[in-house]
Amino acid sequence: MASTARARLRAGPGAGRRRRPKLTEDQAELAQRLYDERENTVQQIADRFGVPRSTVYGHFDKTRTVPRQPRKPVVTKS
Repeated sequence: MASTARARLRAGPGAGRRRRPKLTEDQAELAQRLYDERENTVQQIADRFGVPRSTVYGHFDKTRTVPRQPRKPVVTKS
């Protein structure tokens, strides 16, 4: 028992306290690909994996994700 306590103290105060990611590495890569293809919204991707949008945004690769521009409305002449 004492050896376990000593080992934990040596590891540091924050050791082992991080939360596991909600998405696996494969799921995060798929989410990135779906977003990059511009066929799915972040909400649709989040719904697919059962997580909030903020989780999907958190897993995006910041170096290659370009913010989307709003789609321009289609103007029809009457």
